[in-house]
Amino acid sequence: MIHHYALLRQGFCLHYFSGDRETGERTIMKCPFCGGSESRVKDSRDVGDAIHRRRECEQCKGRFSTYERVEKTQLMVIKRDQRREPFDRQKLFIGISKACEKRPLSVNEIENAVEEIEQEVYRQGKQEVPGSVIGELVMDRLRTMDKIAYIRFASVYRSFGDVETMFEEIQNLLNREKGE
Repeated sequence: MIHHYALLRQGFCLHYFSGDRETGERTIMKCPFCGGSESRVKDSRDVGDAIHRRRECEQCKGRFSTYERVEKTQLMVIKRDQRREPFDRQKLFIGISKACEKRPLSVNEIENAVEEIEQEVYRQGKQEVPGSVIGELVMDRLRTMDKIAYIRFASVYRSFGDVETMFEEIQNLLNREKGE
């Protein structure tokens, strides 16, 4: 499903267009000034996860902006106790940020890691994904970013019960590093 949002420069008037390729169902986007249904694209720009388009109405010549985004399906995460909850990008960001506290990593590096992990999860094409898959993706990413952040995250994710278990994980990390 593709969504277009039309935003007026002068205010916060929001107009909406959506189309479903499978059913062919469409809701027509209308000019926010005159209600006309025909407009011409004057300029298009990629703005991250959307396409910004400047349009001109064929009837009144008014100009307005639209933003086109692909709607992602709602991804569900299967927790350890088999509960299901919606995937929450903010929760992922917070978890990684906590592991990276007081480490020499910028917010931009953390945001990039979150983006890569989210893309990998969606790339799998499943509606439900075990939390363990996301956890392992985070572990893999943190291992390359910062070893201390990796151990911090692993201590919570793997529920280390004692110092010996944590020491084993550190040994595994060091052995992996030597092998690479």
